Amino acid sequence: MNPPVSYALQGGVATIALNRPEVMNALSTALRADLRLAIARAVAEARVLVLTGTGRAFCSGQDLQDAQKAGSVDFERILNEEYVPLLRDITDCPLPTIAAVNGAAAGAGANLALACDVVIATESASFIQAFTRIGLVPDAGGTHWLPRQIGMARAMGAMLFADKISARQAADWGMIFEAVADDSFAAHVAARAAHLAAGPTLAYRGIKEMLRTSFDQTLATQLAHEARLQGQCGGSADFREGVAAFLEKRSPRFTGN
Repeated sequence: MNPPVSYALQGGVATIALNRPEVMNALSTALRADLRLAIARAVAEARVLVLTGTGRAFCSGQDLQDAQKAGSVDFERILNEEYVPLLRDITDCPLPTIAAVNGAAAGAGANLALACDVVIATESASFIQAFTRIGLVPDAGGTHWLPRQIGMARAMGAMLFADKISARQAADWGMIFEAVADDSFAAHVAARAAHLAAGPTLAYRGIKEMLRTSFDQTLATQLAHEARLQGQCGGSADFREGVAAFLEKRSPRFTGN
């Protein structure tokens, strides 16, 4: 039996794949646990994390059969004990994170993707806030991410109607970063990940920290935050290397220090 999550490391890029294609990579307790271990491993040995799916889907959301193994479904416990730590692992990850959405992303699967820093999807992929189809409210951070990304009106409509949103529409709305032709998707994601893996990791961490907290800050607080992190970056080896490369008209060789 294949593990629910696969892991590969190449060129500083850790690729983590949800690996339950027979159920469209539905999120079971075992998968969530393995995913947390894989993320921790990536933090220890990689410069970029790519999260994707195996088979024709990215992730179909919560595995309802798995949740019902103990009889009645205690969603509050599952969310607080299993989803919240996983989502914090992703949002607090010091590495740049890319969700490479290779197919349908539904329910908690869609919101798992949206928790990543950058979402790149195939043009054939789709995003569905499917919760109301089974009488639930959106979870896994969806009510946090969507209003910030696409505005209240579109977020409300997407969640109330549970319509399928194509990758192209998601990109046009600002829900995701890019929708890419299926036949060039793998190469495009690899190139994006390689670019980040060769980049200034301290600056990337600063960008993630500032943007993740910006909606909760006043302008004065955010300006002070920018100044503090810019001071850190300005004292780094990567800044010195970047300036030297600029003056010498060559590509920089960042080390993450």
